[in-house]
Amino acid sequence: MSSWSWKAGLAGAAILAATAYAVAQMPGHHGMHGAMGPGAHGQMGMNGPMHGQMSGAQDPMHGQMPGGRGMHGGMGPQATMGLPAGAGRPTLPGQDAFGAIQEVVQILQADPSTDWSKVNIAALREHLIDMNEVTLRADASERALPNGVEIAVTGQGRTLAAIKRMVPAHVRELASLGWNARIEELPDGVKLTVVSADAKEAVKLKALGFMGIMVQGGHHQPHHLMMAKGEMSH
Repeated sequence: MSSWSWKAGLAGAAILAATAYAVAQMPGHHGMHGAMGPGAHGQMGMNGPMHGQMSGAQDPMHGQMPGGRGMHGGMGPQATMGLPAGAGRPTLPGQDAFGAIQEVVQILQADPSTDWSKVNIAALREHLIDMNEVTLRADASERALPNGVEIAVTGQGRTLAAIKRMVPAHVRELASLGWNARIEELPDGVKLTVVSADAKEAVKLKALGFMGIMVQGGHHQPHHLMMAKGEMSH
């Protein structure tokens, strides 16, 4: 019985050894160590495909965003400022009077013949304040005439001073356009009357009203430059 057991054990060991050898010779087989070793590290480790995925589109910190750009690529100056690609710098100065003065100063600086000893930007600023007062703060009471319009332009304080400077000065420009314009002094402003012998022009004057008449002509811009150069008093 013992002799048979010894022989049976030896035969079993031989079969196990042969089986292990046969399995080891199978193509593509790397054994348990192969499955859990470098190959498994390539599948499960952070240097293999998982790291590739975490470094790609699904990586929340370093991955790629739509268009193939990573978070670092997408957080450049344009993305940080919220500007679309190719956006240029702003061009509006943000305030009309500021922009008008800026434009004139740039013209003066670009002109080598500018006599800086005569330049008076402060006078231009005062005139622009006058324009603001007359445009936004003056009261204009209009009365239609058969051949034009009569307008009582009134105000107080700084507005009144602006009215008395700007409106009478504009009468000369209106005369150059073929209209008959005149000014009468009022305690708190002036009365502007503008008429025309042409029936169509009379209708036009009524439609234009105070500000429509005040903006007539192209003298404002040249006058601004002349004031800044010191060639025209405020």
